[in-house]
Amino acid sequence: MSLIEIRNLKKHFPVGDSLFSRSKGAVKAVDGVNLSIEEGETLGLVGESGCGKSTLGRSILRLIEPSEGEVYFQGRNLLAMSQRELREMRRQMQIIFQDPYASLNPRMRVGDIVGEGLEIHKLAKGKAKRVRVMELLQQVGLREDHYDRYPHEFSGGQRQRIGIARALAVSPRFIVCDEPLSSLDVSIQAQIINLLQELQEKMHLTYLFISHDLRVVEHISHRVAIMYLGKVVEIASSDTIYRDAKHPYTRALLSSVPIPDMERKKERVILEGDVPSPVNPPSGCPFHPRCSYREGVCKELEPTLDFTSDGHGVSCHVFGPIRRS
Repeated sequence: MSLIEIRNLKKHFPVGDSLFSRSKGAVKAVDGVNLSIEEGETLGLVGESGCGKSTLGRSILRLIEPSEGEVYFQGRNLLAMSQRELREMRRQMQIIFQDPYASLNPRMRVGDIVGEGLEIHKLAKGKAKRVRVMELLQQVGLREDHYDRYPHEFSGGQRQRIGIARALAVSPRFIVCDEPLSSLDVSIQAQIINLLQELQEKMHLTYLFISHDLRVVEHISHRVAIMYLGKVVEIASSDTIYRDAKHPYTRALLSSVPIPDMERKKERVILEGDVPSPVNPPSGCPFHPRCSYREGVCKELEPTLDFTSDGHGVSCHVFGPIRRS
């Protein structure tokens, strides 16, 4: 059984002219996602800004309430839980936020930030909490004397380490890494990636790693899911995605990654037009207005995410494992 099972998950944000007006539509941020995450693996989630990656991650944890669908953690439906049951379950599921500057309370000391979860879940307090927090700080590469300092006294990379320590405090099994590297320098990114991998091996963690950086995702992920306009359009092992991508959108993303070799050239795929509005997505395949391979069926029928025998899923009429015409 997978650790996480996501079935037809949707999150639609209503749109109106003003605060008190009736809704005139909805932003379909997440629109029918089906995913599974195996215990101990890292699933990379990639896509353009605004495709729904972060909304999906937060909807899984119910930091944002989904509009529809089911999320199972070890066979238990998180969306059917009461607030009390969900609070107990949150020990198993944590998140590392994108912005290490905005995600830490500037009025709290580091020891209180990291140890807050220990007190909420009644795991430790007083001297025991201090000992546990100091262990966590050392585990993420910080010093014990950082315990009594404030967030403004640290660099961006150190702040993100504090965020990681906070997520680890309650000994979770699943962590959503919501673009944890995007605001860090490249040299610091490598350190944080290595730290996350070391912690995963040591603590048997499972990650949903959200990013727009394809090279980072290739390095850290076991499997990769490509998201476009609220939907997963391709999913496979990391090696398969980077060696044998099928969906035209995936190919376009990969072609945009720079190669540090002046003599090596690759074909650059230029997408047509702009990303459609999630308020009024296109009929049929959501990618067809920008796809140079589109056929008549693409404008009329929405493709399903079909899988090959080796687990390579593609949502495409032209390049998917099941040909429809």
